[in-house]
Amino acid sequence: MPAPVVLAAFGALLVSLDASLNIALPAVAAAFGIGPAAVRWMIICYVATYALTALGAGILADRLGALRVFTAGLWLSAAVFAMYALTPSYAATLTCRVAQGVSGGLIYGTASALVTQSLPRERYGRGLGVMSLGLGVGVAAGPVIGGLLVDGFGWRAVFLYRAPLALALAVVAARFLGRSLRGGAGELRRLALVDIARLAVLRPAVLAFLATFAQFSVWLLIPFYLVSARAIGASLGGILFTLSPLGTALAAPLAGWAADRLGTRWPIVIGLGTETLGLVVISQLAPDSPLVAVVAGLVLVGFGVGVFQVPNLTEMMAAFPRSQQGAAGGLGFLGRALGSAVGVQVTAALFDARRAAGAGFMSAFESAFLGAALVAGLAALIALVPALVRGRGPRVAL
Repeated sequence: MPAPVVLAAFGALLVSLDASLNIALPAVAAAFGIGPAAVRWMIICYVATYALTALGAGILADRLGALRVFTAGLWLSAAVFAMYALTPSYAATLTCRVAQGVSGGLIYGTASALVTQSLPRERYGRGLGVMSLGLGVGVAAGPVIGGLLVDGFGWRAVFLYRAPLALALAVVAARFLGRSLRGGAGELRRLALVDIARLAVLRPAVLAFLATFAQFSVWLLIPFYLVSARAIGASLGGILFTLSPLGTALAAPLAGWAADRLGTRWPIVIGLGTETLGLVVISQLAPDSPLVAVVAGLVLVGFGVGVFQVPNLTEMMAAFPRSQQGAAGGLGFLGRALGSAVGVQVTAALFDARRAAGAGFMSAFESAFLGAALVAGLAALIALVPALVRGRGPRVAL
């Protein structure tokens, strides 16, 4: 794979290591005296910020060059991760999360453009699969690393260990890849509403929103189920939690190959259907459920998301010309990020409403995951219609 693809994969890995935080959420809540619903702002402040930043970063990349914006995100990430050592309050920690969202958006919003601008159209799927593999590895490794760090050093360590990683990657990007891409996009074409208000763009954006909306019920509530309901330590809980993103990582290269060779339509449907099944399985868990049931639910959700994401992002990137690949990547991550923010908010609200009505933790847990399964099932139905009409995804010559 070309160097820019590898760089994009490592950048995605760095940002996705934020999964280290999820298993640390109970420790954060305990440190600041807040509950599971209030700690959701650790997620919302981050993902809402990088959702908006990713689109702006993509548009800026079309003007200045994807590598320049991407590298700026790496430098900012290194600085922000170090700042967590100094946060004296929950409010200050949330401020750092907003700054981290900006840095993450600069990286996420340009990573896809680094891939597609260095590959021919017929290899988009495989290139994006490699990038998504990096993302999936980070998300898979994050909970394990996070669990070990929380048990050994406290919750701040889940941020601090990434500062030197970001710094090292920024130095590599600036020194060795500074001349590998054009400084600017050259044939700049301003993004207009007519470019976005097309079915080829709106459909993958909506599907990304719904799939990620449903997935983030896992990120918010599974750590509390493992650590609180099942009384599993953070280290072991991190290992179990990583099964879902590990499934995503393993599915990404396969999904990229399928998108290039078989088309995008049916992999999208199959991925969403698998995610829905996994969420239903999780909704039926109890504190004494066999671990095999926990493993099955987490793996199904993760694998389904992995099968879905790469073909869906491939459709988004193929809907735009080469001069707008930054904007395309930004829009792709915008849909996912907004789904994350809204999904966490709605899931937390539903969970809290059930608790306020007198339901126990597991009853509220079941309601939240059944709601997430309905959302994922809706996405599968939306994807199924064009899949039945035309089995292969669009082939767009750039």
